[in-house]
Amino acid sequence: MMNVILRGVPTVLLPGTGSDDNYVYRAFSAALHDAGALVVTPPPTPEKLVKGYLHALDEAARSGPIAVGGVSIGAVVAARWALDHPSRAVAVLAALPPWTGSSQHAPAALLARQSAESLRRDGLAATVAQMRASSPPWLADELARSWVGLWPDLPDAMEEAAGYRAPEGAELEGLRVPMGVAVATDDPVHPAEVGYEWVAAAPQAALRSVTLEQMGLDTGVLGAACVAALAEATGDSATSDSATSDRAASDRAASDNQAG
Repeated sequence: MMNVILRGVPTVLLPGTGSDDNYVYRAFSAALHDAGALVVTPPPTPEKLVKGYLHALDEAARSGPIAVGGVSIGAVVAARWALDHPSRAVAVLAALPPWTGSSQHAPAALLARQSAESLRRDGLAATVAQMRASSPPWLADELARSWVGLWPDLPDAMEEAAGYRAPEGAELEGLRVPMGVAVATDDPVHPAEVGYEWVAAAPQAALRSVTLEQMGLDTGVLGAACVAALAEATGDSATSDSATSDRAASDRAASDNQAG
């Protein structure tokens, strides 16, 4: 069933705050291509982050229904769009959803505001150095690359994202399309509990979990987890099991390479 949903369907993936289309493509493309989807990864426009994301979704849906998704704030905007356009969405892929409802006390929003303040006060180079000191090496490398491309409007994007309201649980109860959610169990910035809240509220949703360590070894595990969760949500156990097996094989290969 899941292959039928996504086969030939434009699937628009939105990056997280401070990230870019390069990363979100690498995270999702392999699993989505296996499902027959047409992968669309619009670049962020940091001077008008959310407006740019919504415009990209509207443009992609001009020729027919689309699947939508993203990472962190990208997942929030995608879910909101699907709720607001039920006849134009066919599925939601939500990776690392950062909060439900208000962002006021969410760790991701607090970190984004702090980073924006540091960028304005200390500049890009100093803030990147601070970020590297508190992040896994692979994540620090990804953000150092993308932050340069988003400068100098990056602080504005961070503050806009931090103030964006996610759907409440009661709103997600009205989601009319299936949703696959992926969380990282060891990510303090995107608590796994948020993903469980989204899945508990949505009528047709499932969740798969990864770790930051796995994401560092293989960028594609995050997207594979989302696609596997969507397959489970639609009752396509064969696709779900296949995606899980592929991810496990990737993890074993990475482990073997390290051992060698």
